[in-house]
Amino acid sequence: MAQVLEFKLPDLGEGLTEAEIVRWLVAVGDVVAIDQPVVEVETAKAMVEVPCPYGGVVTARYGEEGTELPVGAPLLTVAVGGTEATSAPVATGASASGGDAESAVSSEYSGNVLVGYGTAGPAARRRRVRPANPAVAQAPAAAPTPAPAAVAVKAPEPVAPAAAAPEGPVPVISPLVRKLARDRGLDLREVRGSGPEGLILRADVELALAALDRPAAAAQVAPASAVATGAVSVGSAAAGERIPLRGLRGAVADKLSRSRTEIPDATCWVDADATELMAARTAMNAAGGPKISLLALLARICAHALARFPELNSTVDTAAREIVRLPAVHIGFAAQTPRGLVVPVVRDAGTRTAESLTAEFARLTESARQGTLTPADLTGGTFTLNNYGVFGVDGSTPIINHPEAAMLGVGRIIPKPWVHQGELAVRQVVQLSLTFDHRVCDGGAAGGFLRYVADCVEQPAVLLRTV
Repeated sequence: MAQVLEFKLPDLGEGLTEAEIVRWLVAVGDVVAIDQPVVEVETAKAMVEVPCPYGGVVTARYGEEGTELPVGAPLLTVAVGGTEATSAPVATGASASGGDAESAVSSEYSGNVLVGYGTAGPAARRRRVRPANPAVAQAPAAAPTPAPAAVAVKAPEPVAPAAAAPEGPVPVISPLVRKLARDRGLDLREVRGSGPEGLILRADVELALAALDRPAAAAQVAPASAVATGAVSVGSAAAGERIPLRGLRGAVADKLSRSRTEIPDATCWVDADATELMAARTAMNAAGGPKISLLALLARICAHALARFPELNSTVDTAAREIVRLPAVHIGFAAQTPRGLVVPVVRDAGTRTAESLTAEFARLTESARQGTLTPADLTGGTFTLNNYGVFGVDGSTPIINHPEAAMLGVGRIIPKPWVHQGELAVRQVVQLSLTFDHRVCDGGAAGGFLRYVADCVEQPAVLLRTV
């Protein structure tokens, strides 16, 4: 006998509390296999595909694309086992589980590691469908999305007196029954099934539709008044384009606001002659092997500078009123992507070579462009390197990536007149700026850090003293 199991939005890692539905990968009536991705969601840190731990027929989806759901909210329901489930058409090409409810539950222990969580673990709570009772009608609760092409006509009041709001999935397996209800604009949550364990059958839907046809005249009055009310609401909010701050954009907004609220930042800057650094990079690349990126060289300089000024590789515990100096250097770098600004993190940057840094920067940059960064790629940074020179600007006062304590900004490197060895010359000049949390250090340490970075840029051989 079929059993309807509810799959809730899991915690995708790092304590995320919500995610936005970007794209459904399955429709109601599709047959899904165990661990098959069913929906693409965007969290505050990454865009991931969420696999389903059950195999069977999708009976309900919760939320349209663009809807934001909290972690733990119902995502979809799957009918497992039963003859109707196994005989339903395969819409996505995936194979049905072919097993009954018991086998589907045991599949949770398949041991496959999913994105941010695993199939192995405690068994999901099963929700039993209410016993069958005749006829119709329960008051709708948070209604699942009946189908992608749901008809706009809203079903009128329930046919029978409203009972307590139903919870859990809609117990419908047959796609034909769903289509019949969808075509007539009938909300299946308003129908009580007469089949086994409350399963909604075709006869139940036909009975409910017949009851709905009687008060058709009254049903036409209500939409008219609703349209009028909606017009007033839309009119009052029509001034300008409104773009919701949610998903990645919302997370960035929250973090920047928090940084500005909590961190008393200050900025200092210096112009540096980068001619020797550019020449050193050219010489490295001429020697063969993987090309060394400029960002990798700057990251290596920053790692050595942080070893000399560890107060800038720290965070502030506001609750304990303590400065926490961090033992490892994990450098984040600002990357502009089609999804917006992201800050991937190169872990253990202080122990990596220039080649290793180059490879890791390249990997993370490509992942950022493809939108495949994981939450782990975007968390744990202790210091940020912001190369805004790629945008053609010389200077900036960026906002510190909370809860870090400092950020080095690098402007564009361009030929400029410069006094070199007592004579005016054209040199490759760059502006470096350091924004720092004034709670962790004073201007002396910040200036010392920035001066050391500038010295390494002007004379890369300075680094050899610490290698």
